[in-house]
Amino acid sequence: MATVARENIGLLNDKIIVKVSKEDYLPSFDKKLKEYSKTVNIPGFRKGMVPAGMIKKMYGPSIYTDEILKTVEKQLYAYLDTEKPDIFAQPLAMDADIRKLDLNNPDDYEFGFEIGLKPAFEIASLTDAKVTLHKVIASEQMVQEEVDRMLIKGGKMTEPETIDTEEAVLNILFTETDKEGIVIDGGIEKENSVIVKYLTKAAQKQFMGNKKDDIVVIQLSKAFDKDKLEAFVLDLGLDKDDKESAKKYFKLTIVKISLVEKRELNEEFFNEVFPGASVATEEEFRKKLKEEIEQYWEGQSRNQFHDQLYHYLLEETKMEFPGEFLKRWLQVGSEERKTAEQAEEEFPIFSNQLKWTLISDKIVKENKLDVSAEELKESMKAEVMRYFGSMNMGEDTSWLDSYVDRMMKDEKQIDASYRRLVTDKLFAWVQGEVKPIEKEVTGEELTAMQHNHQH
Repeated sequence: MATVARENIGLLNDKIIVKVSKEDYLPSFDKKLKEYSKTVNIPGFRKGMVPAGMIKKMYGPSIYTDEILKTVEKQLYAYLDTEKPDIFAQPLAMDADIRKLDLNNPDDYEFGFEIGLKPAFEIASLTDAKVTLHKVIASEQMVQEEVDRMLIKGGKMTEPETIDTEEAVLNILFTETDKEGIVIDGGIEKENSVIVKYLTKAAQKQFMGNKKDDIVVIQLSKAFDKDKLEAFVLDLGLDKDDKESAKKYFKLTIVKISLVEKRELNEEFFNEVFPGASVATEEEFRKKLKEEIEQYWEGQSRNQFHDQLYHYLLEETKMEFPGEFLKRWLQVGSEERKTAEQAEEEFPIFSNQLKWTLISDKIVKENKLDVSAEELKESMKAEVMRYFGSMNMGEDTSWLDSYVDRMMKDEKQIDASYRRLVTDKLFAWVQGEVKPIEKEVTGEELTAMQHNHQH
């Protein structure tokens, strides 16, 4: 009669011992041998007429081992199903030498399995969270910059004869020279594009009034400000960390002069940018644009706020892990086997992911933040409409429901949509539990926070 016992071997780390007797596995072993004798094909024998002794000799050892391991596994999972210990991943088989399983001397066998238990914990108090909700107000400058960008994007490209504006785009052949402008044999030669306004004021003066095929000799460090210099140094194949790179001289031959003729600020343009919004005046256009800019930054602010909440919950919620078990699981339990060194290196990130999973699962469960099938369907429908765009949907949208129904049969699609929706609900709930300090910041400041605080 098989028995299963459990003992503690460490912090949140137990051992399950499964013992099986001959009576547990021999009947299934004998049955499997008989099945083999009826179906196996061996040259010189008709199917079903192979002597039992030959079958046992040829296939017995592997069948014997398989049936013992199957019996042990069955007992292990029956125990887990009955006792329901809250465990991480799957049990790990402890060292066992299956070569000792002797078909000719059936015996009672014992196998050990290691399990890692999930910790009991309390989520950190959200009323104590010191978090800041940043707010970006769209300034007139931000609106003007966006207007300029749109007018250029929708503009017409022209090729003027001379350079007379800092907005001109130049196709330039960079040829490496010495200080006097004499070409260096074997030096760098590469064509690149430059917007005149990206040059220093002194370099801009050198180009103004020039035409196609005219030549200007520059030193990189004097032609480009620091924020633009590195990009050109890299693009020319030079080492950005070598201070001598920026001191190099180049002959710049103007290959082509281009200029975008900006669109006019008129009702036609307003309707292209905001179709169906009935924007008739420049004042209405700028107001609408300001709203959209602030809406964009509101989304960015919300993401950064959620990032603060994520880190607060992760850092302030105290819980312990069966660390050694999880490191062993990283080595042998995942799809790719890892060395002990790799598991040790990956463990901090891995344990943080586990910790967040436990925290988020607890919040979702305790506050019943589940996602219904109807919510999933509506979310997918909205996603399809965003993808095609309301202007391209047409009047007949009868196909939409059947299209979404097909999406609902895709498990990966369902899983991705569910995770997104439940995460939205989770953060909406958490956000409602805290009292953030509101602070006005610039878009640049908010972007810097996002770049410097990743997980």
